[in-house]
Amino acid sequence: MFKLIAGPCVIESEEMVLDIAGKMKSITEKLGVPYTFKASFDKANRTSIFGKRGPGIEDGLRVLQKVKDTYNLPVATDIHEPWQAEIAAKVVDIIQIPAFLCRQTDLLVAAAKTGKIVNIKKAQFLAPWDMKNCVQKVADSGNQNIYLCERGTSFGYNNLVVDMTGLVEMKKFGYPVIFDATHSVQKPGGKGDATGGNREYVEYLAKAAIAVGADGLFLETHPNPDSAWSDGPNMVVLAQMEDLLKKLIQVYNAVH
Repeated sequence: MFKLIAGPCVIESEEMVLDIAGKMKSITEKLGVPYTFKASFDKANRTSIFGKRGPGIEDGLRVLQKVKDTYNLPVATDIHEPWQAEIAAKVVDIIQIPAFLCRQTDLLVAAAKTGKIVNIKKAQFLAPWDMKNCVQKVADSGNQNIYLCERGTSFGYNNLVVDMTGLVEMKKFGYPVIFDATHSVQKPGGKGDATGGNREYVEYLAKAAIAVGADGLFLETHPNPDSAWSDGPNMVVLAQMEDLLKKLIQVYNAVH
């Protein structure tokens, strides 16, 4: 079965995070989908300086530890600076490298040295085969626990497209490839002071990625995306997640 990394974009509150984690665990256990909860303690790459960023590393990791303790789930979060890697590794199971930062050597090396799984998101400006250098920075630092993550490619202004052959290309490196179906439907900066998006396309891109052979999916979800602090337009409504996963499982079973 494909892996699933999912959760809200950013930690808005402990109560919200625990609610989403609990519901997602119930859904994924029922469907037999291996699940990792993801939420960010800081969104350092917001479009506007006025965008809400999250609780910060100390309080954010406390909330993620609460998720682990309460639901016995693996957890993931992203880091933006090398010093955050060692601290985050005390709690999280997967350290995620943001797409804009995937070429930052010091960040990749710091993440690699933790020994945790490093999920490297492919930059919107990189060709799939250019990810070999990102992979090498982690692998040559002594860590073979690597995921590669496709999240769309810049196409003109405020738009992304997904080349599904890129998943095939990245699988040639020999590491699991994750498809980020929610960020792939973003319209970066599309609302002027915030990122836009179109969540109705998430299902179709996710189906295509599973059919092509993606090893896992990354999905952001929220009880009420239109009120979310970040990435609302492209997030899956939590109440719709079970139906979406059922459809994706059907695709997976058809091609495996």
